[in-house]
Amino acid sequence: MMQAPDVAEPGPLAGIRVVEIGTLIAAPFAARLMAEFGADVIKIEAPDGDPLRRWRKMHDDTSLWWYVQSRNKRLITLDLKKPDGASIAKRLISTADILIENLRPGALEKLGLGWDDLRALNPNLIMVRISGYGQTGPFRNRPGFGAIGEAMGGLRYTTGAPDRPPSRVGISIGDSLASFHAAFGALMALLRVKTGQGRGQIVDVALFESVFNVMESLVPEYDVFGHVRERSGGRLPGICPSNTYRTADDAWIVIAGNGDAIFKRLMGAIGRPDLADDPRLATNERRVACEPEIDEAIAEWLKQHDLKSALSVLERADVPCGCIYTAQDIVGDPHYLARDMVVAGTLPDGTPMKMPGIAPKLSETPGAIRWIGRPLGADTKAILSEIGYSSQEVAQFEASGAI
Repeated sequence: MMQAPDVAEPGPLAGIRVVEIGTLIAAPFAARLMAEFGADVIKIEAPDGDPLRRWRKMHDDTSLWWYVQSRNKRLITLDLKKPDGASIAKRLISTADILIENLRPGALEKLGLGWDDLRALNPNLIMVRISGYGQTGPFRNRPGFGAIGEAMGGLRYTTGAPDRPPSRVGISIGDSLASFHAAFGALMALLRVKTGQGRGQIVDVALFESVFNVMESLVPEYDVFGHVRERSGGRLPGICPSNTYRTADDAWIVIAGNGDAIFKRLMGAIGRPDLADDPRLATNERRVACEPEIDEAIAEWLKQHDLKSALSVLERADVPCGCIYTAQDIVGDPHYLARDMVVAGTLPDGTPMKMPGIAPKLSETPGAIRWIGRPLGADTKAILSEIGYSSQEVAQFEASGAI
């Protein structure tokens, strides 16, 4: 397991300044991705801090999630509702390449920090705006969270068992999908500026669109065939066999025999050469029509095998398979460790903490974890000094409550 370094080589985004005005998940995660690859990310927090500091499991009154989500970021507190706070934000944003925010549409405009105001100060600014429904359209003013984006985007309806209500995936996947779209959009816009093809622009990211964008052939299937994709549990609809099965020791295994040659190897591995050579099952289309029979054969074999032995047999047969990992499985897995995807860090009081490593892997300019999330306002005075404020002005801002 890799130890997070105290220092690291500059990443591919070194020299790029990102200002984050975001809370909780979508904008902060997008900014974190850029920070991990070398961007100078400055997170603006209200004086009472990002609510994520108090979400889920806490250590010394700070969320463990916070330490991961805010790693590599510099932190400044500003009360944007005060004139001095908004003025400081304008000066800071005027030095930035990218601004990323996830407030409700119109909120920044009320503070004098809308697109027209900021573009006048910084024509090359890229303003990434993440919201539930986007900056336009009849729903733009509705409040939106990732859960609503997952519902409206089509994901919730297709998630879960067929005989149960729609289910949650298990993480805030709608927010995270929006984060990846935001980071991708920001870098495309940045490339345009840096190659001299144009000036800054708005990157408009809607939570529901970010979910909908990964929904495969959901709409074409409905439009052409009138087919509405339903919940299918552990199955992969239209592909056979690809399902989740119970083993003899009451564990779960995912088996994906969804290729003609793979299917033959799978049937041979479970002692069913009759099914491997059955012309009724020669193609995926034919196998789908016989899915219950195939699943029953696999389930019967697994009743005689525990998870470890089943994995061993299937891996020798070169059949894609895997157990369903818990957090405990992940932190001890040799492949995770070999790829530095579980990293050792240290909390402020010296408590060790394992956390996710960096993805994707770049061969020449890899990302790095330089530090974990810091205390509220940890870098406020240093940042204000960088952008030209004197110590006397900083003292005045403190007295007025702007910082």
